[in-house]
Amino acid sequence: MDFKTLILRFKTDRKVIRNVAGFRGFIARQFPDSVLLHQHNGEKFVYSYPLVQYKIINSSLMIVGIGDGIEALRRVYSEIGYVELEKNKHNILEKMAKEKKVIFGLTSFFNHYHFLTPWLSLNKSNYQKYQKMRNLTKKNEFLEKMIINNSISISKGLGYTVPAPIKAHIKNFKEVQTSLKGTPMLGFLGSFSVNFEIPDYWGIGKSVSRGFGTVKRIKGPKN
Repeated sequence: MDFKTLILRFKTDRKVIRNVAGFRGFIARQFPDSVLLHQHNGEKFVYSYPLVQYKIINSSLMIVGIGDGIEALRRVYSEIGYVELEKNKHNILEKMAKEKKVIFGLTSFFNHYHFLTPWLSLNKSNYQKYQKMRNLTKKNEFLEKMIINNSISISKGLGYTVPAPIKAHIKNFKEVQTSLKGTPMLGFLGSFSVNFEIPDYWGIGKSVSRGFGTVKRIKGPKN
């Protein structure tokens, strides 16, 4: 399935700290009328795959727009001249925008990816199940199911019907401690393979609008 995506990158005059929530919050306050930029319709949170995702990668501010989210990002591109993070003003020296068509969906071969940011795959219930596992193989199998479930969840959010089973393989995973809204969380970094096309810089798992679970393809032969 084809989608259009737009990636904005901002070069600022100050080093950017890793505060994606603050970045997202700042942009949302500038455009309170844009539901896609903050996923709130009045007091209600919009539960769907975010079409606008905020990232800070290698100290670079980035926003990814998917489908309808692209028009919202055009406003950000034209109207934002600075970003305020933790009361520090970061003037934008350069704006870079790249729009392209990407492919999303099941493939006949395995695609290889690694996480650029921690992947939040576990909710309260399956966290307990995961922690009780003592066998590394069992843990990897459990996480492979999470990758499959994440892929199915994104597909439902984007209106794509998966035509055949998804298969995933964990590679070189490690647990990392992170936090979400001030709450300590267990995340994962590493690489995996899946017979599914996930465009670069899209997120999978929980809180992808805040930059978690950002993936990038590992270049290499398809198999």
